[in-house]
Amino acid sequence: MRKILLGAVLALVIVFGIRYCEHQKDEREQLEASTALIQTQLQNVGKLVVTEGNYAQVFSYNDSKDLLYGLVKAYKKALVIIDAKAKVSYDLSKMVVTTNAEKKKVIILFIPEPELDINPNIKYYDVSQDYLNQFTERDFNIVKERIEDDLRRKISKSELMTNAENRLISELQKIYILTNSMGWTLEYDATPINSSEELQRIKL
Repeated sequence: MRKILLGAVLALVIVFGIRYCEHQKDEREQLEASTALIQTQLQNVGKLVVTEGNYAQVFSYNDSKDLLYGLVKAYKKALVIIDAKAKVSYDLSKMVVTTNAEKKKVIILFIPEPELDINPNIKYYDVSQDYLNQFTERDFNIVKERIEDDLRRKISKSELMTNAENRLISELQKIYILTNSMGWTLEYDATPINSSEELQRIKL
């Protein structure tokens, strides 16, 4: 009787052991499948996000040159009309993201800075110049540099940058929706993201 009882207990242990191993294997396979799916989706998000805008500006350029030890001045001036196209982009292929399968976490380690590209179309009007102080290639380069610096300052504080950040956030929300739907956690800057609203408030 004791042998029969012992055999039954042993059989139960073996059955439960097999089922436990199968369960653990199933969980591991599901975890590996989830990790692979998340990594694939992260690659799909890693693209170029671009926001474009147009800017018009009028710029006045004046220059004078002292001649004969300051007794005579030679002048040149021009009215400059600028029609510029500006592009703000985030290259999300440079974003660094890692996964922690055991803790079911997707961790954003690095988000690239926005890249601002300005393509100004410059036209000169009302150009006047003295014979001894005429426009040169150096003057045109100075005008272009000043225009681009001025546009860069203005655009950095404009809605174009805000719109670009909003587009970036919308791409990051795709990662949050994916991780949340699979029971994973999204983390950025050592802070868990628990809602889309929290994602919108992160400091980029």
